[in-house]
Amino acid sequence: MVSAQSSNLGKTYSWLVIKSFLIWTFTLAVCLLVVGFPLVVLMATVGCLLSIVLQSVMPVSAVLLVAGGLIMFNVMAVLIGAGVLTAKGVHPTDMQWLSWLHGEEDQMQKTVYASCPLTCDIKL
Repeated sequence: MVSAQSSNLGKTYSWLVIKSFLIWTFTLAVCLLVVGFPLVVLMATVGCLLSIVLQSVMPVSAVLLVAGGLIMFNVMAVLIGAGVLTAKGVHPTDMQWLSWLHGEEDQMQKTVYASCPLTCDIKL
């Protein structure tokens, strides 16, 4: 009976770790694409210049080599970042700026019109 409960807890903990890693991977990839757009443009510029330089030195396709290297660098950065955050025990539900990820609804503010201070408190 005790071993059945401990294996169930192990499966639950493993599932939470895998789920946390996948959520961090998704979140970091989205942040890289949306917020890191200037960084992506800078990497593309450096990649273009590097492929031009390498094309004259290497007989193989330098564009394929540089593009593959840049894509691999981005994928590895996201995976390593997600792994570090998961290994430290930081769960995405602990982050306040990820409220959109775990379904918490933001409080809507009431609309205040320009004429409201003059007319809203008047009861007919």
